[in-house]
Amino acid sequence: MTNTLTRPIRIGVQIAPQHSTYTQIRDTLTSLEELGVDIAFNWDHFYPLSGDPAGLHFEGWSMLAAWAEQTSTIEFGPLVTCNTYRNPDLLADMARTVDHISAKTPGAEGRLIFGIGSGWFERDYDEYGYEFGTVGQRLDALAESLPRIEARWAKLTPPPTRDIPVLIGGGGEKKTLRIVAKHADIWHSFADTETLERKLVILRSHCEEIGRDFAEIEISTGTRPHTPGDFDTTDLDAQVELGASLFTLGITGPDIDLSPIADLLAWRDAKNA
Repeated sequence: MTNTLTRPIRIGVQIAPQHSTYTQIRDTLTSLEELGVDIAFNWDHFYPLSGDPAGLHFEGWSMLAAWAEQTSTIEFGPLVTCNTYRNPDLLADMARTVDHISAKTPGAEGRLIFGIGSGWFERDYDEYGYEFGTVGQRLDALAESLPRIEARWAKLTPPPTRDIPVLIGGGGEKKTLRIVAKHADIWHSFADTETLERKLVILRSHCEEIGRDFAEIEISTGTRPHTPGDFDTTDLDAQVELGASLFTLGITGPDIDLSPIADLLAWRDAKNA
């Protein structure tokens, strides 16, 4: 499959809200914006996903409101919101509010990217009193929530400052990718190159079935250096050829390392040139 899209390459960095003080997270976000990173992400969990399970951790959507006020140019959002942690109409209103905070001035557009997924981290559910259910039930709930979120955005006063981009994370081929075809502006794949190629064929098929233009969906994936500071640009270039244009690197405390980001940004700038 050859890339026929003309989107610029974008670099995202996911700041894991774990094992760091909020001061560290805030300072890291400032550094990312100064470096020229396109998008800053956090995540929507209540406990660390790696390292000490009792380590420092902060709630994601409260943090996003602070990020909206702190930053001026960088886009930002959750990678990704767990759909079933909040009433979908409330979640839509939260997103609209953060969108307006980030716009700064009347008439300006906000910078929120609304990342969402079906949820998977069972500890969050158990300790916060949510019903975990099955994978299928959580995906069905996501399919039911997205139309409500979209409808609520249309009813709110004031409305969002722009059509808030919806990023859907996940790779399930029968349900998730069909939801992506219906609702996503961005699909985050969590996939290696070989898997990404296969899933893009399936996503394209879902788009054809429902009459959606596949080219409307930006393809996003995660990346990491094979060794510290050493990115395999062969892999990155291959994913660009498949259609990927958003590449996100994850970083985490307690010792947040920004050194690999310069290489990614240099690769981005060379590709975009």
